[in-house]
Amino acid sequence: MKLIIHGGFFSEYTQSEETKILKQTALKEIIQKSYQYLLLNSAMDTAVFAVALMEDDPLFNAGMGSQIQKDGKIRMSAAVMDGCTKRFSGVLNIESIQHPIHVAKSLQMESDRVLGGEGANVFAAKTGAPFFNVETIERRQEYQNRLISSGQGTVGCVVLDKEGRLAAATSTGGKGFELSGRISDSATVAGNYANDHCAISCTGVGEDIVSCALAAKIVTRVTDGQTIEEAFKKSFHELKVFDGFAGAIGIDAHGNMYHKESHPNIVYASFDGLELCVFQ
Repeated sequence: MKLIIHGGFFSEYTQSEETKILKQTALKEIIQKSYQYLLLNSAMDTAVFAVALMEDDPLFNAGMGSQIQKDGKIRMSAAVMDGCTKRFSGVLNIESIQHPIHVAKSLQMESDRVLGGEGANVFAAKTGAPFFNVETIERRQEYQNRLISSGQGTVGCVVLDKEGRLAAATSTGGKGFELSGRISDSATVAGNYANDHCAISCTGVGEDIVSCALAAKIVTRVTDGQTIEEAFKKSFHELKVFDGFAGAIGIDAHGNMYHKESHPNIVYASFDGLELCVFQ
């Protein structure tokens, strides 16, 4: 059983050294709680559990820490993929929901599994998700001052459970001050993908991740016989053509964990029950 989580990129320009340490500490606590949860639960449930914990922490750009778009509203996206069932489900530009990742998971058994905007909110209400204001004073101040970070704050989790099942979950609050209606990579197979061979969650500039089809490409290469390291290196090499800004975490079916970023520095943590690593 193994987990790896990421808290997005750390911006040296808009975040202090203290914030970096707080993020690292938060990831350490979250991954330990998530591993305990994994002992009795599936890869899919654990991935959602871990991401929901990050959505609750305003340090991260998801849920409670979501960025504000150009029109003054917060719109979030999230997705999950079960490597066992091959089902992908997600929500795009959902509003006023505490845990977009829970709504994404609720779509797993639906025939229409990716919803956006008002449709996503209507579905969330039907599942019993209450209205929740995720805006923080800090995000509103950033918006008013236009001191928006470069948007690389997506959070994600990849899990290998005791049955050998893989799953990935990803959630984001956007890049900040973007145009209303902008679609992130997080609720697409470019940003979140899993099958029997590998699971990947991405963070960074959504347009770059989509242009490279990053998550799906890495998983496909592992499926076709490349090692997870080879698949990461080949896929990130292709980002260089347009100086793509991205980071990704992954686990393969053999339990090999890997992460890589095109630009420093992604904040991440991994745990296999014995060795806990927290890095930036």
